[in-house]
Amino acid sequence: MAKKKIDLLDAVQEILKLDSKMRFAAIIDPKGNIREAIMKTGKTSLKSQKEEEHFCKQVAQRRTMRKEFDRSLGKVRYVHVEREKVSQMVIYTKRNIVYFTMEPEMPINTKIRLITKIKKITQDL
Repeated sequence: MAKKKIDLLDAVQEILKLDSKMRFAAIIDPKGNIREAIMKTGKTSLKSQKEEEHFCKQVAQRRTMRKEFDRSLGKVRYVHVEREKVSQMVIYTKRNIVYFTMEPEMPINTKIRLITKIKKITQDL
């Protein structure tokens, strides 16, 4: 049975709709190119377009670096960076990277719940 092709735009829109504190969602290819990205309506970007592209390249590079420890430590489930102005999350799918940000004052259990939902949404990417 063939898997239905996932629409990347639908996926990022679905991610942003999960919680009112979501800010930004992107699907990034293994080279760090943004395949699809949306800033939530009413939110302003904390980074310029150029910074966003540079950041996404670095996200992909860090994935490659983390793979080095997959055999000894197991695969990365998700990456969570808590900053003063924003929470940044990264999930690795088979062929892509899902990067999303949210307001920092969200309880950790809410973040974990969101990660689980986002993994379901993006499992076939």
